[in-house]
Amino acid sequence: MSDPTLTVEVRLPDALKPAVADKLARAAEEDVAGKLARGDATLWGPPSTPELADRLGWLTIAERMLGQADELTAFADGAAASGLRDVVLLGMGGSSLAPEVLRRCFGHRPDRPRLHVLDSTDAATVRAVEQTIDPQRTFFLVSSKSGGTIEPLSLFARFWSLVGQGSNFAAITDPGSGLEKLAQEHGFRRVFAGDPNIGGRYSALSAFGIVPAALIGADIDALLAGAEAAWQAGVSDASTQSAGGASEHPAGVWLGAALSALAQAGRDKLTFVISESLPGLGLWLEQLVAESTGKHGTGILPVADEPLGDPDVYGEDRVFAYLPDIDAPNPALDARAQALADAGHPVITVPTRGPGDLGRVFLLAELAVAVAGWGLQINPFDQPNVQQAKDATNRVLAGYETTHELPAVHDADDGALRALLAGASPPSYVAIMGYVQPSAGFDAAVSELRAAIRNATKATTTFGYGPRFLHSTGQFHKGGPKTGRFLQLIHDGPEDVEIPGKPFTFTTLKNAQAIGDLETLRSLGLPAERVRLQGGAGGDPVNALRALTAKIKEML
Repeated sequence: MSDPTLTVEVRLPDALKPAVADKLARAAEEDVAGKLARGDATLWGPPSTPELADRLGWLTIAERMLGQADELTAFADGAAASGLRDVVLLGMGGSSLAPEVLRRCFGHRPDRPRLHVLDSTDAATVRAVEQTIDPQRTFFLVSSKSGGTIEPLSLFARFWSLVGQGSNFAAITDPGSGLEKLAQEHGFRRVFAGDPNIGGRYSALSAFGIVPAALIGADIDALLAGAEAAWQAGVSDASTQSAGGASEHPAGVWLGAALSALAQAGRDKLTFVISESLPGLGLWLEQLVAESTGKHGTGILPVADEPLGDPDVYGEDRVFAYLPDIDAPNPALDARAQALADAGHPVITVPTRGPGDLGRVFLLAELAVAVAGWGLQINPFDQPNVQQAKDATNRVLAGYETTHELPAVHDADDGALRALLAGASPPSYVAIMGYVQPSAGFDAAVSELRAAIRNATKATTTFGYGPRFLHSTGQFHKGGPKTGRFLQLIHDGPEDVEIPGKPFTFTTLKNAQAIGDLETLRSLGLPAERVRLQGGAGGDPVNALRALTAKIKEML
């Protein structure tokens, strides 16, 4: 039986209720809940559709991983007992975002190694991790489903050059990958097998999320066992009950059907308001929603970590997903969510019980997004546009190997910035893409810029650190509705870091990725501009960004 305190609550304006009710009625007619439970791939397309029938392992992975929980816990106990102080996960996208959520939500236990998730090609970020750890007392997890992703392989090359002994390394990868072969050649302590029938963004409850969770001492039995409750979650749906009896649908089906209906009705900016006890969850949800739905000119744009504003600063393209922690009440945040609903915005409340409930939250979100793919008539398990930026990066790097120079890219002047942002109003959105060292200070400065743009234009804003976002919202940028306006921010620290065995450094790689992405966006006819943050005295990118924000405020 479902826990009534975790029932999803729905508040919809009257004008949107018929569209949601119609979609729910269709879901009942097509037995979406039954097909989902049976893992029937025809829910999304013909049996011959690539990346469909062989991408449904996530539906049962939690139960299967429970059978490995004791072994993984014993492995983690041994790692801690051996004196390891740190674990550094080298990954990108689906291989790094769930571990980042788990790291931030569960924190550091004194009797366990500290987890660092390194998913950046920024040289200062790589160097900061190097300076934080003792490489000889660190366990490196090289995490990549395909085993061929440039970022984790470059990071491996760097840290192998510092340690050079396989007992300090393990891999998480799909069987038969290039990374599995590399691990065998270098004598890694362990290779943890992923499930090849699960795409990266649906892999949170597979080895890619559970191995790091075990190493930091999280209760992986509870995480995995809790996932089962996602299937029983219910919906309190007075808003559409009279039209379609929608409360009979399980929450995963209801959420997916409703979100697709709302997107098709123009409410396609899914804005997350998440309890402070679940830091980082928005990043994981962002990739799941963006890569699953943003393709073929349609999609649902996930909006994570945008500063919460008053109801009147939002356009009529928003839907809000509120994820409170009922074990850590926040009456002020509850009131702000209610104010959004009172102002006529759709608000869907998905209660949680904090970090220990993440297994249920992960699977519930996966179920909902998979059903949203059904509602949008797309395959939620492929990512047809992610390769575009990768190919563009490879072209830039190939040119660099010949000329030893990167292509020249002109920074936007005031006129170009004004033109970029002048058209920012619903249903358009402004994506800010930061190829800089991640920091709390930069996060705060970006929040100020996002609020300034939204408050002046009502346009939705998103932000992602590069190259991380290329494996997340990057798919939506290229494949979703052509409503994005793109502002790329770049800053390089004073010291570079070599990539052993490569003719380019991390700074060159990061800049090549930024140039490749900008070229790809422009080739698709999307407005995209770049600003290099010089930082003024001391080269501080935070001060430079605040100066840029002040200039943009004057323009708007």
